[in-house]
Amino acid sequence: MQYTIDTPENKQLLSALAQELLRFAVRFPSPGGSAYYLKGDGSPWVEKTLDTYETCRMVHSYCIGKFLGFPGSDALIDAGLRGIAGELRDTAHGGWYTSLNPDGSPLPGKLCYAHAFVLLASASAILAGHAQAGPLLEQALEVFDRYYWSEEEGLSRDTWDTAFTTLEDYRGINANMHTVEAFLAVADVTGDEKYRARAGRIIDHVIFWAQNNGRRIPEHYTKDWTPDLECNHDRPDDRFKPYGATPGHGIEWARLITQWALSTFPGQLQEQRRYIDAAENLFDTAVRDGWNADGAPGIVYTTDWSGKPVVHDRMQWTLAEAINSSAVLYRVTGKPEYAKAYREFLVYLDSTVRDHTYGNWYHQLDRENHLLDTVWPGKPDIYHGLQSMLIPYCAPELSVAVAVARKQCAL
Repeated sequence: MQYTIDTPENKQLLSALAQELLRFAVRFPSPGGSAYYLKGDGSPWVEKTLDTYETCRMVHSYCIGKFLGFPGSDALIDAGLRGIAGELRDTAHGGWYTSLNPDGSPLPGKLCYAHAFVLLASASAILAGHAQAGPLLEQALEVFDRYYWSEEEGLSRDTWDTAFTTLEDYRGINANMHTVEAFLAVADVTGDEKYRARAGRIIDHVIFWAQNNGRRIPEHYTKDWTPDLECNHDRPDDRFKPYGATPGHGIEWARLITQWALSTFPGQLQEQRRYIDAAENLFDTAVRDGWNADGAPGIVYTTDWSGKPVVHDRMQWTLAEAINSSAVLYRVTGKPEYAKAYREFLVYLDSTVRDHTYGNWYHQLDRENHLLDTVWPGKPDIYHGLQSMLIPYCAPELSVAVAVARKQCAL
């Protein structure tokens, strides 16, 4: 019963695993506050870069940890925000560096992806009552609105040079997905519904592109937002820009679309239904393409445009999002197949992906579920896993940190 949704045993399991994840990552802060990349045992990997997005994910996670009563969360939030407001911030040109080298020098370029996570971390820190969070969110929104959000297109741009003088031609849907996540959190925390409306504009584009591409979301685009379906065909397992369809993203979009629809159209069942139907189509296609697609448990990383697996590796974040979205779709539709899928995902987590020795989840496994380190060595963060231990019991119309903070999460 511990894998079956809405049983006391399942709630106890998820609560225990959330605490396990929070214990795993407590050594993340570097001297400057930025997050160290973590090894398999949770120790800092000091030879790797200090990443803005990872630091933000840790702040967000320990804000949730504070709401859950995890000891030491305040100090960890303080440390991460010190890194975001300090060494990771570009005081010369504005915005945030993507990463710092171990010697403290910044990597070139400014990514929408990283700035979306600054928004998320700042919003969560406001909920946690951190004095620095409000001004930080104001600064982050000003930068995001100036450089990344395109009001004309209703989408976020992707990559600038460090000085914000040259915008690359590449456009990507991954950064827009995390923009939606961040915008929904900002709207929930601040009450500024402009950001929820923006999230909806992005979502409408994604649904349109998927409906015209076999319900598989194109990931990469040219500067005029023409899908580039052959992008990185020669580098199919790229960490952030893999070739082909990414089933994990179809699954993740399903949850975000559902959250947006419920929060945008309260009580308007017909409007909600239109978007929830689209979310189900994305989820069902992604799971059919990716789950157990090659004779072994797990969700493959990528497929081609007919749904055939290309990169068979299993990434931990795809499983986390599958747990989230199956639970959310079960909540809003009542369909038993989603509860069944949720149970299967949790069985696979506990039997194969969870590290019962050191804690956290293995971040990359091969097609036979052996540990692999070509894309995600170690266990860099806890963000996806922690959220997936909470979202199944949170109010589906709320961002996860908001739901936990407001006690709208039934764990």
